[in-house]
Amino acid sequence: MLHDVIDDPGSISPDALREAYEAELRAAVEATGADTIVAETNLDPETVSRLGTSEGVPDLSVDDAAAVLATRDDTPDSETIVAHLRDHMMIAMATAVVDVDTVAANIDHDLTGQEVQQALEGRTVMTLAQLASIQQFVAERAS
Repeated sequence: MLHDVIDDPGSISPDALREAYEAELRAAVEATGADTIVAETNLDPETVSRLGTSEGVPDLSVDDAAAVLATRDDTPDSETIVAHLRDHMMIAMATAVVDVDTVAANIDHDLTGQEVQQALEGRTVMTLAQLASIQQFVAERAS
């Protein structure tokens, strides 16, 4: 799943973490097949094709990424994937003793603390690039 693709996400850059997410998505495309992913998700064929390459899709939403991962036989449904991710991020923030305003001030995205909170709670779209920045900062802070 997304939150555990790297053992120590605080030890790498947000870009490297996003690339690890995308490698996991590429593996899902290879295992399941692009046609199946297009049929089982809301993604268009061009986006799925880009997922299967090193070009990646940094602006892909976390929900869409979870839908791709959920096409694999050994993976829970997309809602469960996203719920585990959100739980993991909230626990990590508590462990790091960091609030959403601190996260927003320390990541390279134009988000307020409220927008970070809304993204983590699923009330607004969060991209893989945003997730990578948030997860990397929180993990670095916790170590």
